[in-house]
Amino acid sequence: MTPYWDEEEVDDGADGMVRPYTITRGRTAPERDDLTLITLLTTVQEPVDAYGAPVRPGRLQPEHRMILDRCRRPAAVAEVAADLDLPVSVTKILLGDLVEQGLLSARAPLSVARAAGGADRGLLAAVREGLRRL
Repeated sequence: MTPYWDEEEVDDGADGMVRPYTITRGRTAPERDDLTLITLLTTVQEPVDAYGAPVRPGRLQPEHRMILDRCRRPAAVAEVAADLDLPVSVTKILLGDLVEQGLLSARAPLSVARAAGGADRGLLAAVREGLRRL
């Protein structure tokens, strides 16, 4: 007996939910609550642990590697999420993994701006416009 629907045309919408759940290994919320949309992230060039020993990263997923590549230049959480085409909540979980492993540094944007001599209004306007497009 054949089904009354064409199996190739059936779309139950599950694809959109399975992938993020799989990427985060079942976690639905980030462990860190200090990552905001404008937190700046940078890949650590030569990561070391608390004792000064080189960090050997654990098993990284493709998304983790993409984040590390993207953050070779400072990027905001919102930018990383947009580049990965993932929800911000999923991106925050992945970012937290990398920060915890010492492979990624996260800085509040104001501390970075102060260290650089002040906030660049043009950059802030560009970030605001980028966030509006999300």
